[in-house]
Amino acid sequence: MGIQIADTASLAKKFATRAGQASGDYKDGVARSGNAWETNTKASEDNYKLSVVQAANEGRFGKGVSAAGQAKFLKRATELGPSRFTAGVGAAQEDWARGVQPSLDALKSLDLPPRRPKGENGNRADIVAKRLRAVKLGK
Repeated sequence: MGIQIADTASLAKKFATRAGQASGDYKDGVARSGNAWETNTKASEDNYKLSVVQAANEGRFGKGVSAAGQAKFLKRATELGPSRFTAGVGAAQEDWARGVQPSLDALKSLDLPPRRPKGENGNRADIVAKRLRAVKLGK
Protein backbone atom coordinates (compact mmCIF):
# COMPACT_ATOMS: atom_id res chain seq x y z
CA MET A 1 0.00 0.00 0.00
CA GLY A 2 1.30 3.46 -0.90
CA ILE A 3 2.04 6.25 1.53
CA GLN A 4 -1.02 8.28 2.48
CA ILE A 5 -0.48 11.83 1.23
CA ALA A 6 -2.92 14.73 1.11
CA ASP A 7 -3.91 16.11 -2.30
CA THR A 8 -1.47 18.47 -3.98
CA ALA A 9 -3.81 21.49 -3.88
CA SER A 10 -4.20 21.23 -0.10
CA LEU A 11 -0.46 20.80 0.37
CA ALA A 12 0.26 23.80 -1.88
CA LYS A 13 -2.14 25.96 0.10
CA LYS A 14 -0.55 24.83 3.36
CA PHE A 15 2.91 25.56 1.98
CA ALA A 16 1.97 29.10 0.95
CA THR A 17 0.16 29.84 4.22
CA ARG A 18 2.87 28.52 6.51
CA ALA A 19 5.76 29.95 4.51
CA GLY A 20 4.04 33.33 4.36
CA GLN A 21 3.87 33.37 8.16
CA ALA A 22 7.55 32.54 8.52
CA SER A 23 9.05 35.83 7.31
CA GLY A 24 10.10 36.72 10.87
CA ASP A 25 11.84 33.35 11.24
CA TYR A 26 13.59 33.96 7.94
CA LYS A 27 14.79 37.40 9.02
CA ASP A 28 15.98 36.09 12.41
CA GLY A 29 17.84 33.21 10.78
CA VAL A 30 19.65 35.54 8.40
CA ALA A 31 20.57 37.87 11.27
CA ARG A 32 21.98 34.93 13.28
CA SER A 33 24.10 33.65 10.41
CA GLY A 34 26.82 36.22 11.10
CA ASN A 35 30.19 35.24 9.65
CA ALA A 36 29.03 31.68 9.05
CA TRP A 37 27.45 32.59 5.71
CA GLU A 38 30.64 34.03 4.25
CA THR A 39 32.88 31.33 5.72
CA ASN A 40 30.68 28.44 4.61
CA THR A 41 30.03 29.93 1.19
CA LYS A 42 33.74 30.40 0.51
CA ALA A 43 34.42 26.86 1.73
CA SER A 44 31.95 25.48 -0.81
CA GLU A 45 33.62 27.04 -3.86
CA ASP A 46 35.04 23.73 -5.13
CA ASN A 47 31.63 22.06 -4.82
CA TYR A 48 30.08 24.96 -6.70
CA LYS A 49 32.56 24.64 -9.56
CA LEU A 50 32.09 20.87 -9.80
CA SER A 51 28.31 21.20 -9.68
CA VAL A 52 28.18 23.86 -12.37
CA VAL A 53 30.40 21.83 -14.69
CA GLN A 54 28.34 18.68 -14.05
CA ALA A 55 25.07 20.54 -14.67
CA ALA A 56 26.45 22.08 -17.87
CA ASN A 57 27.71 18.72 -19.12
CA GLU A 58 24.26 17.21 -18.52
CA GLY A 59 22.45 20.10 -20.22
CA ARG A 60 20.43 20.86 -17.10
CA PHE A 61 20.21 24.59 -17.74
CA GLY A 62 18.38 24.14 -21.03
CA LYS A 63 16.25 21.36 -19.56
CA GLY A 64 15.21 23.63 -16.70
CA VAL A 65 14.31 26.42 -19.09
CA SER A 66 12.23 24.02 -21.16
CA ALA A 67 10.54 22.58 -18.08
CA ALA A 68 9.52 26.03 -16.83
CA GLY A 69 8.50 27.25 -20.27
CA GLN A 70 7.56 30.63 -21.67
CA ALA A 71 4.14 30.69 -20.00
CA LYS A 72 5.59 30.37 -16.48
CA PHE A 73 8.21 33.01 -17.21
CA LEU A 74 5.60 35.49 -18.42
CA LYS A 75 3.18 34.73 -15.57
CA ARG A 76 5.78 35.21 -12.85
CA ALA A 77 7.50 38.16 -14.52
CA THR A 78 4.25 40.08 -14.96
CA GLU A 79 2.64 39.15 -11.62
CA LEU A 80 5.66 39.45 -9.33
CA GLY A 81 8.22 41.39 -11.31
CA PRO A 82 6.93 44.96 -11.18
CA SER A 83 6.61 45.23 -7.38
CA ARG A 84 9.82 43.33 -6.71
CA PHE A 85 11.67 45.37 -9.31
CA THR A 86 10.72 48.66 -7.67
CA ALA A 87 11.61 47.46 -4.17
CA GLY A 88 14.84 45.88 -5.37
CA VAL A 89 16.01 48.97 -7.21
CA GLY A 90 15.28 51.13 -4.19
CA ALA A 91 17.19 48.80 -1.89
CA ALA A 92 20.14 48.64 -4.31
CA GLN A 93 20.78 52.37 -4.63
CA GLU A 94 23.91 52.46 -2.46
CA ASP A 95 25.27 49.20 -3.87
CA TRP A 96 24.70 50.46 -7.42
CA ALA A 97 26.56 53.69 -6.68
CA ARG A 98 29.47 51.81 -5.11
CA GLY A 99 29.61 49.37 -8.01
CA VAL A 100 29.42 51.96 -10.80
CA GLN A 101 31.85 54.46 -9.24
CA PRO A 102 35.06 52.82 -10.55
CA SER A 103 33.67 52.82 -14.10
CA LEU A 104 32.57 56.44 -13.85
CA ASP A 105 35.97 57.44 -12.49
CA ALA A 106 37.70 55.59 -15.33
CA LEU A 107 35.51 57.31 -17.93
CA LYS A 108 36.20 60.73 -16.42
CA SER A 109 39.95 60.14 -16.65
CA LEU A 110 40.05 58.90 -20.26
CA ASP A 111 42.01 60.90 -22.77
CA LEU A 112 40.07 60.31 -25.98
CA PRO A 113 41.26 61.44 -29.40
CA PRO A 114 39.28 64.28 -31.00
CA ARG A 115 35.93 63.48 -32.59
CA ARG A 116 35.98 62.75 -36.27
CA PRO A 117 33.21 62.89 -38.87
CA LYS A 118 30.29 60.52 -38.39
CA GLY A 119 31.31 56.93 -39.01
CA GLU A 120 34.97 57.53 -38.11
CA ASN A 121 34.78 57.37 -34.31
CA GLY A 122 35.05 53.64 -33.78
CA ASN A 123 38.47 54.03 -32.19
CA ARG A 124 36.92 56.21 -29.46
CA ALA A 125 34.35 53.51 -28.71
CA ASP A 126 37.11 50.87 -28.64
CA ILE A 127 39.12 52.90 -26.12
CA VAL A 128 36.06 53.24 -23.87
CA ALA A 129 35.18 49.54 -24.17
CA LYS A 130 38.73 48.40 -23.38
CA ARG A 131 38.99 50.70 -20.36
CA LEU A 132 35.65 49.59 -18.94
CA ARG A 133 36.59 45.94 -19.45
CA ALA A 134 39.86 46.53 -17.59
CA VAL A 135 37.96 48.13 -14.72
CA LYS A 136 35.60 45.17 -14.58
CA LEU A 137 38.55 42.79 -14.41
CA GLY A 138 40.22 44.88 -11.70
CA LYS A 139 43.14 46.05 -13.85
